Amino acid sequence: MSWKIKNYLREILDDEEGYSLYPAGIRTRFALCYPNQYSVGMSNLGMHIIYHQINAREDSAAERFFLPDKYLQKQYEHSNTPLLSLESQNPLYEFAVIGFAISFELDYFNILEMLSLGKVKLLAADREENDPLVIAGGPCATFNPEPLHLFIDAFIIGEGEETINNFLDVYLTARKKGLSRREALFCLASVPGVYVPAFYTHQYDTAGKLLHIEAAENVPHKVARQWVKNIDAYPGHTVIKSKHTEFNFYLIETARGCGRHCRFCMAGYCFRVPRNRSVAAIKAMIENVPAQKKIGLMGAAVSDHPQIDEICRFINEKKHPMSVASFRADSVTQLLVDSLAASGQKTLTLAPEAGSIKLRHIINKGIEDEHLYKSIDMGIKAGIHNFRLYIMVGLPEEDDEDIDAIIKMAIDLRNYMDKNKAHGKLTLSINPFVPKPFTPFQWMPMADMKRISSVLKYIRTSLKKIKYVEVLTESPKESYLQGILARGDRKLAQILYEAHTLGGSKSFRRVMKAHNLDDSFYLYRQRDIAELLPWDTLDMGVNNSYFVHELEMAKEQKRTVRCFKGCKRCGVC
Repeated sequence: MSWKIKNYLREILDDEEGYSLYPAGIRTRFALCYPNQYSVGMSNLGMHIIYHQINAREDSAAERFFLPDKYLQKQYEHSNTPLLSLESQNPLYEFAVIGFAISFELDYFNILEMLSLGKVKLLAADREENDPLVIAGGPCATFNPEPLHLFIDAFIIGEGEETINNFLDVYLTARKKGLSRREALFCLASVPGVYVPAFYTHQYDTAGKLLHIEAAENVPHKVARQWVKNIDAYPGHTVIKSKHTEFNFYLIETARGCGRHCRFCMAGYCFRVPRNRSVAAIKAMIENVPAQKKIGLMGAAVSDHPQIDEICRFINEKKHPMSVASFRADSVTQLLVDSLAASGQKTLTLAPEAGSIKLRHIINKGIEDEHLYKSIDMGIKAGIHNFRLYIMVGLPEEDDEDIDAIIKMAIDLRNYMDKNKAHGKLTLSINPFVPKPFTPFQWMPMADMKRISSVLKYIRTSLKKIKYVEVLTESPKESYLQGILARGDRKLAQILYEAHTLGGSKSFRRVMKAHNLDDSFYLYRQRDIAELLPWDTLDMGVNNSYFVHELEMAKEQKRTVRCFKGCKRCGVC
């Protein structure tokens, strides 16, 4: 049956342009894995960037692996074939290094599934000298790797372009010297931005709180997050062109990091400082986009680029349709909106995050109602009549009045759309707030799940009879599982392992109970500022005192201004 799998993979490959394939034995093989399906993984710009970095070397070759879709899953199960790479259709266990790019906590279960399918030993402690080295990078690896510590040999902390090259230099040198697996890992632990969890011991008190983290001798007590100072030196664009991605865009990164200081946003702290690519560098990437191909501009807030209009004009001159990953309602320009409309975009997405001014001040969002109305005006002028709002519920200090403010905001905006003859749809995309590590809210409890379920039902019911208003909500159960994993400790790794053997995420809570682990310990507990946190081995460059200061600012509903030249507030600069 494996021939069906290989043919299926070759058909995908035949529809691609830009992939690399090298003869066996010339380069060290690196399995670049995305723990979700092909369409999702190939829409992740980080995958393209790291793939290029590995293959640009003369001593390593990256091949891609993805979670099989339903058809492939059946073929693998029926034939007992190990998980195969896209490029050469070789099994995962034959690769020297296996690297996962992790963007979402719920993909942790998929990591174990892919390792199992690939016939790779799940537990790092069980792997022997000739077994692959399993590493991981990406946002989740950067802010809290501990729930995966049993399975991953080494984590890349921060941005990967420079670190992956330093990692491979040390790893390949260790192999040439014939060093043992443990000796090689010890060498890797000295690479800036590489965290080897096996060299750190976590001790807990009787209440289950983390008491002490002990680093092995000659291993750094803190692992510093790495970031690229000059992003122009590392082009960020689609490397492998495929029509089977989620949106079928040619991705181009306009900026990296964010200096807005939104207090709920892990990316705003873990990937600070904000860095804009030069217009010249962006234009050079646009020049290489195939004719008529739609460009997807990527960045924390694309409209924050100081020369966004010049970029839009150049894309328009080159006759490319375009889209953006996100923009801010307080920095969007009419030319950007016009360009999106001319590209066929039917919906503008805005992210007030909350309905009340009070909550927007608490989270330091900085979006006022006037910005929403102005953005709607721009959309209508450009011929866009559908609008989507991103909203969170369960934010700190939220009360019933804040929930009513969401409903009022939706009704007021709907009335404004009707008054201005925008008869499209107003969609509210509502998600429960999940506190994340390395944010001022890292110590805060989540709102009670029963209350959140009730709130979501109340919003849906209240807006049900309003014409052309749609309410989309994320599953509270999934959000709360995400909440457990986001701020979880090492104890959860064993729970993940056993849940995997019982079928995956649906068994996670049951296994927690079997181990007498209360999910309220991870979800609803107010952590003390002085408490040792599972991720305290890592250093994002932001002073802990700054997180405390921002938490106090949130409680006082005070605004913090965005990053500015010469600023020394948080410690990163």
